[in-house]
Amino acid sequence: MTTTDATPGASTPAPARFGDYLELTKPRLSLLSVITTLVGYAAARPGWHPGEFTALVIGTCACAGGVAALNQWMESDTDAVMPRTADRPIPAGKIATGSAFVVGTGLCAGGLGVLFTYMHGGAAFFALLTIISYLAIYTPAKRWSHWSTEIGAVAGAFPPLIGWAAATGGVTALGWILFAVLFFWQIPHFMAVAWTYRKDYGAVNFPMLPVRDSEGGKVARWSFINAVALILVCLLPQALGLASTYYTVVTALLGVWFLTRAAAFLRKTNRDQNARRLFFTTIGWLPLQLGALVADRFIF
Repeated sequence: MTTTDATPGASTPAPARFGDYLELTKPRLSLLSVITTLVGYAAARPGWHPGEFTALVIGTCACAGGVAALNQWMESDTDAVMPRTADRPIPAGKIATGSAFVVGTGLCAGGLGVLFTYMHGGAAFFALLTIISYLAIYTPAKRWSHWSTEIGAVAGAFPPLIGWAAATGGVTALGWILFAVLFFWQIPHFMAVAWTYRKDYGAVNFPMLPVRDSEGGKVARWSFINAVALILVCLLPQALGLASTYYTVVTALLGVWFLTRAAAFLRKTNRDQNARRLFFTTIGWLPLQLGALVADRFIF
């Protein structure tokens, strides 16, 4: 006899908790989008406007959380296969797919509404562009494109432009430099992650470079090339008269640290360990570099 939910003694799923919905929004990853948005806003030096700042934070948080929820809704099948993602709320059975879709859509719509109502229209435009590029292009591309990491890097580089446009209504040269910084930073960052978890990605047939390159040499070289491009982009502000010598000195020191880790990843010996070291270096480098730029804008 088939057991149904109506059968006495049958178990029913526990109702989703607030913590499950919070996890659905990937708070740590979403926080990065919010912080880089605020970096773009601060670097534009708009002055202190508490109401505007609060609206920017709320709108960006909602959009970032909504994108994360919809991303998990779209990838719940592959998340269930990979050990590193199998305990996420949807594959773990904590949140129904329909509920995830409603939450994600509602957060994105609400965030865009806040940005459109209380900020310059350009902020809402770049937020919408982020949502579309991440969900409609990057997320599907992970299943079929060799360039999915680079496509995702474009989507992940838009948040500073949200902040810049929120402050000024448009984007100037320094805003686009911030876009380039976020783009090139993501390549070595995610290559290090993908190399570490290459077996997981291979299990779901994602055709990214770390899955196709079994030795890791191409992965490491591509990471190093983008690391070099990243440091060169970071040096542009002084060349364009947008930053001081102090900023350039800090950038050069941070660049040596970053490139040293990226170069270590090139060595075949201890590649797994060096990938993890590069990953943690990227995490530490980003706030220091962006903080140096914002501080320089206000002090010098």
